Amino acid sequence: MLITNGTILTFGREKKVIPYGAVYYQGDTIIDVGRTADLTRSYPEAEQLDAAGKIVMPGMICAHTHFYGAFARGMAIPGEPPENFMQILERLWWKIDRALTLEDSKYSALVALVDAIRHGTTTLIDHHASPTHIDGSLDALAEAAAASGLRVGLCYEVTDRNGAEGAIAGINENVRFLKRLQARPEPKLGGSFGLHASFTVSDQTLAACVDAAKGLNTGFHIHVAEDKADEADSLKKYGQRIAERLEERGILGPKTLVAHAIHVDAYEMDAFRTTQTKVSHQPRSNMNNAVGVAEVEKMLNKGITVGLGNDGFTNNMFTEIHTAYLLQRNSKGDPRVMPGDRLMEIAFDNNAVIAGLFFPQPVGALEPGAFADIILLDYVPYTPLTDANYPWQLVFGMDGSHVTHTIAGGQLLMKDRQVLTLDEVAIAEKATRLAREVWQRVWEM
Repeated sequence: MLITNGTILTFGREKKVIPYGAVYYQGDTIIDVGRTADLTRSYPEAEQLDAAGKIVMPGMICAHTHFYGAFARGMAIPGEPPENFMQILERLWWKIDRALTLEDSKYSALVALVDAIRHGTTTLIDHHASPTHIDGSLDALAEAAAASGLRVGLCYEVTDRNGAEGAIAGINENVRFLKRLQARPEPKLGGSFGLHASFTVSDQTLAACVDAAKGLNTGFHIHVAEDKADEADSLKKYGQRIAERLEERGILGPKTLVAHAIHVDAYEMDAFRTTQTKVSHQPRSNMNNAVGVAEVEKMLNKGITVGLGNDGFTNNMFTEIHTAYLLQRNSKGDPRVMPGDRLMEIAFDNNAVIAGLFFPQPVGALEPGAFADIILLDYVPYTPLTDANYPWQLVFGMDGSHVTHTIAGGQLLMKDRQVLTLDEVAIAEKATRLAREVWQRVWEM
C-alpha cells in the first residue's frame, strides 16, 4: 500500500515534516517514506490510498491501561464519596474487578478497543484483573484484541488481596499466557508478568512470581507509589521504600514497567535508572484520584525512560498529551517546564521503547523497518507546520477527533471514520446489558 499526498510527521529517528509526502508499506512493515512524486515513481504498481492533504503520522501508543475499567463509567458508588485513593480502590475498583465474568472482561476490552481505533491509538499495554474469573481471562482479552486488529500487550494482576489461591491463580494465568505466546508468537500480541502493587503483594508472593517468570523472557508490570499509602505500607512492613524493596527482590529490571511512580524519592529514581526499569505516567487518572503529580522531568533528566499511559481513561491519547503538558506546568507554577518537544519524546520515543518490551519491531515512527501503524488526521493547520513547531501544533491543535483512518500492522481498521473490524453497535448494545449486570453485582457486595 502506498499512502500518497499527505503531510507526513515521521517522528522516530529523524523527526521531520514532509509536505506532499508518502508512505509505502508491504504486509505489516513500512518500506519507504518520502515525497509522493518520488515514491509513486519507485512503486508504480502499488495500490494507493490518497491522503488528500491529511496529516499522516504514527499510530498513538498507550503505555498503561485497564480495559476492565470500562464498565465503571457513570456508575454510582454506594455510600459516602471516597475520601482518598485507598477508599476508591476498596469501594469501586476492587468491587468492579470481582464482579467481572470472562464475557464481561472481553466486552470491556472490546468497547475500549473501538474507542482506541476511533482515536488513532494502535498500541495498548493493558493490566488486567478479574479475581473471580482468572483462568483464561487473558485469552478472552486476546480474542478481543485479535478481532480489533490493534496491537495489545497483556498481563494479569497478581495480588494477595484475594487470598493465597487467588495469588497462585494469577501467577498461573501469567505463566500460561506467556508460554502460549512463546509457543505461538503473534506480532500484534505481547505479554508481561502482572503484579498489582507493593502494598498488596507479600514477599512470599513476589518470590513465587520471580521464580515462575524464569525462562519466560519477561519483565513485570506493576503499580508503584501511585499513592502515599503505598510507600507508607512498604516502610511499615519492610523498613524499605518500594523501589528498594522491588529491586532487592528481583522485580525491577530492563523489561519491567512501573506505572505512576508519583511518590518515589531520588533514591528510588536512581534504582529505576540503574536497573533500566521503565515508567509510565497517567496524568488524567492521577488528577482524578487526587494522588499527586509525578516528577516526570526529574526522572527524564536522570535518564529514566518515562512513557505515557491513560490508566483506563478514554483512549484519546492526544488528550493525555494535552493534559500532561498543562499539568506539569500548573503543578510547578512554571511555564518553562515540559516543553512540547520533550512531551513528544515521552509519548512517541519512550512509548516506543516501552512497546519494544512486548513487540518485535519498532512502533511510534514512520520509517523503514517499523510496523505499519499509521493514522490519518483531517487537521488543517492555519499556521505554518514545520520540523521545528510540530510538537506545539499537536499539543494545541491536533486531537483524536481529527482521526479519519487507522491502520495497524498494515491492516486498515477504520476508513473515513467507519470502523471496519468491529461492529460498534452490536458491541455497545451487549456491553450496556453486561454493564447493568456488573453494576448490580457490585451493589450487592
